[in-house]
Amino acid sequence: MTTWIRVAPATDIKPGDYASAEVDGAFVAVYNIDGEFFAIEDVCTHDGGGLAGGVVEDHQVICPRHGARFCLRTGKALTPPAYEPVTTHATRVVDGFVEVAGE
Repeated sequence: MTTWIRVAPATDIKPGDYASAEVDGAFVAVYNIDGEFFAIEDVCTHDGGGLAGGVVEDHQVICPRHGARFCLRTGKALTPPAYEPVTTHATRVVDGFVEVAGE
């Protein structure tokens, strides 16, 4: 059964911005891309650094430490030095709040 974790009011996460939340003991970054929300685990699979705060381009987040790119839709690692994907989480908006799927 899916547990939904309330992150923030949808209006608080402006397009191009993100919010952080803890989901099942892991930190997750929730991005607003043109009004659509995407959630990925906030850890670069290359060296364990955070992804939140990295530049976002074309549904990709760029790791601020070494420049690896990850797809916000799928979590796929798109460029070296990362080769392993990051975990993604389903999102939804309920009663004006962004929620992220947990376990």
